[in-house]
Amino acid sequence: MKRKLIILFFALGGILVSCNSLDLNPLSKGSSENWYSNESEIQMAVSNLFNIDYWGVELTRINTNTPVADGYSQEWTDTYSDDWSARASISDITSATLNSQSAKVTMTWKYAYKCIAAANRILVSLNKAKSQVTTAKLEQFAANAKFARASQYAKLIFLYGDVPYYTGTLTIDEGFAMSRTAKAAILDSIYVDYDYAIAHLPTAYSKSDYQYATKGAALAMKARIALYMGDWATARDAAKACIDLGVYSLHSDYQNLFLPTTKQSAEVIFANPRSVALGVIIPKGGRSKEPLTRIVGGFGNGGPSWELLCSYLCTDGLPIDKSPLYNPHLPFKNRDPRCTATIVEFQTKWLGFMYQPHPDSLTVLNFNTGKYVNNADSRGYGQYAQYNGLVWKKKIDDSWIDLEADPDNIVIRYADVLLIYAEAKIELGEIDQTVLDAMNKVRSRAYGVSYTQTSSYPAITSTDETQLRKTLRIERRMEFAFEGLRYADLIRWKLAEKVLNKPIYGMLDVAALREKVVKPGLWFFPQTAPIDEDGIPDLSAMYNAGLIKLLYQRQFDATKQYLWPIPSNEIKINPNITQNPGY
Repeated sequence: MKRKLIILFFALGGILVSCNSLDLNPLSKGSSENWYSNESEIQMAVSNLFNIDYWGVELTRINTNTPVADGYSQEWTDTYSDDWSARASISDITSATLNSQSAKVTMTWKYAYKCIAAANRILVSLNKAKSQVTTAKLEQFAANAKFARASQYAKLIFLYGDVPYYTGTLTIDEGFAMSRTAKAAILDSIYVDYDYAIAHLPTAYSKSDYQYATKGAALAMKARIALYMGDWATARDAAKACIDLGVYSLHSDYQNLFLPTTKQSAEVIFANPRSVALGVIIPKGGRSKEPLTRIVGGFGNGGPSWELLCSYLCTDGLPIDKSPLYNPHLPFKNRDPRCTATIVEFQTKWLGFMYQPHPDSLTVLNFNTGKYVNNADSRGYGQYAQYNGLVWKKKIDDSWIDLEADPDNIVIRYADVLLIYAEAKIELGEIDQTVLDAMNKVRSRAYGVSYTQTSSYPAITSTDETQLRKTLRIERRMEFAFEGLRYADLIRWKLAEKVLNKPIYGMLDVAALREKVVKPGLWFFPQTAPIDEDGIPDLSAMYNAGLIKLLYQRQFDATKQYLWPIPSNEIKINPNITQNPGY
């Protein structure tokens, strides 16, 4: 996507900003009535729809005029899943304390409706420019607005269920009189919007044009919400149509794909660009320090969970409890390459230093100076070093240390479309070679070979529905870690109540760690965790043997948490909006 769209929406200033959660037309801003009279004004309004804040970035800077989003999009949902671990804290999702005033509940709702309101305003105003703009261009603008509106409603119905639905502009009184529309009816309308976008969006834009959503993006996002809603046939057909466009391919290097230096990859179907030059960044400090090692000034707090590490298959395609290649004391060896592309392997160079969390490694090599320095990432030296020893590697490079990092915010990529297609076909009972090919294309890329080179990677060959479903779910976990998709998968597979009620474990305190784990030669993992029928590791035996420590107990209330609560402010101002059960 062209960098020039990134901050164009800020030229709109207050024109498209409103005063209410449902974004009712502000009565005091007459300029919004006079806008949309020519192509330039519409262009600016459409650019606003692709504001990075609307597409999943967790905001901690509210009411600001800066384009900087203080957070990174993958974190806002990964913290809610079993892929994430922090040394002493859990989210209100994983503590079962989510309520109608939770910031994530209110802000997700607010920003979705802000984008919807902006899209609706464009759609009802395009006639103003009929004499100034070609019909084809107006249709393209409308298609982008409908793409944005559909995507925001898709997010809302997945998280909240039935929500207020409208497609025009509202007065204050009309907004206060709205009630919730059944999500099935909204889904039908979402499909209509995506179909219009599919019909009127280009497969690609010229280099001189502004880069917005494409035909492929509309197909991919339609496939995703259909999958999330269990509409397998629609998911299959939309994903297949996206594949058949022939314009997307898997990036050759899995690890390189996510780095700030990689822009406009053929794998990325839809993304919000970031740019240091234009000030749209993951800002230095604050949240950007969360995944960094302590030795380079990071927090080393939130990071990969032990469950995630245990979930990567071995290079023979078997889980760790079945593979003869797995050694719990060398847990990174003989693993699917995505394991060490996602999690920093011990005793390897990382961000200029040797990474080694061993409690007796009190100094490590600084590769930049050639000298040994105090090892802030060992709990033998630093009390608050990583409690489970694991840190993120995926998406991170040296720019996270010295500069404001600007990796693109990838919303959906081709690997997801391939696995959506495969999953939909599995659930429809239509297992054929195209299912195996789609899954093997994703897996073989991790090994750096073609999917046809079946002797060079553990190719998927089973056509048993139960086994293939399990394999698909493990494949998604390995492929999409640290991308914000795991939480949605747990919700739609109804596995959240199982995995999010499991404890979070970490290393023993240093003295006990040395005595019970290091001294007997059991570092890093004292035992091999068994993997259950859902591909979920069980670490309880190590805990019961006194070899690991309980950090905290996750909690997930299955009676209510499969939906988020409606924000309390909406219910207070509108008696027609009811709350979800249990809140």
